[in-house]
Amino acid sequence: MNITSLTPACARTTILLPLYLSRIAAGFPSPADDYLDDGLDLNEHLIKHPAATYFARAEGDSMIELGIFTGDLLIIDRAIHAKDGDVVVVSVDGLLTIKLLDLAHSRLLPANKLYRPIEISTESQVDVEGVVVHAVHHLKGAGKGGNH
Repeated sequence: MNITSLTPACARTTILLPLYLSRIAAGFPSPADDYLDDGLDLNEHLIKHPAATYFARAEGDSMIELGIFTGDLLIIDRAIHAKDGDVVVVSVDGLLTIKLLDLAHSRLLPANKLYRPIEISTESQVDVEGVVVHAVHHLKGAGKGGNH
């Protein structure tokens, strides 16, 4: 999986959207409260380190088992120290990819059984470009054979 359209985080703009106090049932509907909480700013909710955060679009299917699909908007934080098991954007010999970090075995793991791990040798030039903290994908039409 590659990433495209790297864009540095812009100056924060606050847009408060309504946030319902009640959670919405994914099973049977419940007689929930119709009350609104204070507004929710997605920048505040999704971005912890604005100066170190950037966005990119995912490309490919090597991370589909983690719910990352082509076209998904990735929120990537450079301020977070990458640890074993994190989903990271990494440059391997100059090529960017998204993979799971497997430090114990010196490799990068796909989240799709059709792909092989990328072994990190001592000759490899590997740079972690950030930790993927969120992936946002479009659901409209997804149940009718639409693209993610």
